[in-house]
Amino acid sequence: MNYILIDTVVWQQLLPFTHTRPVADIRCGILTMRERWEMLLGAKTSSLCPEYKQAVFPVKTEAENIFINGSVFANEQIFAAIKLLQNGQKLVTENKLIAFCSNNCSDLSFDNFEEKISNFISIEHSEKVNSLAQIWDIFLLNEDAIKADFELLTKRRTSQALPEYVTAIAPENIFLEKGAIVNPCIINASKGPIYVGQNAEIMEGCMLRGPIALGANAVLKMGAKIYGATTIGPGCKVGGEVSNSIFFANSNKGHDGFVGNAVIGEWCNLGADTNSSNLKNNYDDIKIWSEHDNKLIPTGLQFCWLMMCYHSKRGINTMFNTATVVGVSANIYGSDFPEKFIPSFSWGSAAEMTIYNFETAMETADRMMNRRGLSVSEAEKKMYQYIFEKR
Repeated sequence: MNYILIDTVVWQQLLPFTHTRPVADIRCGILTMRERWEMLLGAKTSSLCPEYKQAVFPVKTEAENIFINGSVFANEQIFAAIKLLQNGQKLVTENKLIAFCSNNCSDLSFDNFEEKISNFISIEHSEKVNSLAQIWDIFLLNEDAIKADFELLTKRRTSQALPEYVTAIAPENIFLEKGAIVNPCIINASKGPIYVGQNAEIMEGCMLRGPIALGANAVLKMGAKIYGATTIGPGCKVGGEVSNSIFFANSNKGHDGFVGNAVIGEWCNLGADTNSSNLKNNYDDIKIWSEHDNKLIPTGLQFCWLMMCYHSKRGINTMFNTATVVGVSANIYGSDFPEKFIPSFSWGSAAEMTIYNFETAMETADRMMNRRGLSVSEAEKKMYQYIFEKR
């Protein structure tokens, strides 16, 4: 069976993170949505997503195909129900599409799949289904996702030994992958598991309170204070104080400063003394800017900080207001508070914001990626060009 992860209409509510990625490549927990599905499926997946991203994430169809909603958290119960689907059937819950089976995909596309399956036989799934619906769900659901992923990844496996010089509380809830380096530090896993990925490093003097996920090759800088529920994705370097936040991958916050209730995409850099508000002074519920709705929408939350998309940077001592949203490849600096929504390819400060030169932005992205042996592909440049022109 061939498996394809699809972007449903929810991708628009998950902007800016879905500007450059399918929903399935959002990280929540230890894993991305795709990685979790692929572990359960025992197979690689492709994506059905908006046309401007399809060249970067090509879709692969075969004679028999199962299409799965990429915003749904994979689990054994849903997987068991999906395996029973026959051609022309779709699995739903409370009018939400979970998956469908189609053997005729010759003219199926992202723009028409909802119409094509409108007459499919609906199979109601009675078990609870967790999914991403809004951008704040990424950090709001992170605790449960870390715990579930920890069980999935460590089941019937043995952790690398924890060094004796580490002060550990509830060490049975700590798992070190091969090559993980843990220097003298304090790790408290009594409130939730702590996962340290392959070749990741926790430097001297760090204090961790679970649930926490540290991805492969990630680094916690000396003296870092990390509260749950936090995910530091693969290749990230993080210092200072962090609480209930997600760094997708290859992003840096190398110095002191606070990050809380935030989502930081890939290839971002937060300058020294990163500090922002995650709580309004009047303790009122927070509203956040929706790119799709083009207005502020209520979150029902008291705590929400920064949503920063791929390849964006902020200079030293830059301040952001509560629930600030930053688009793709924005370069922000200055000592005053910029607007709560900073569009993609913006350059400047609160005093003056201009458009980031596209070629310069791509050169900067290439330089950062080159440090990890990667580069911006031609297909990605075309995708970024589309985003730049639509900003």
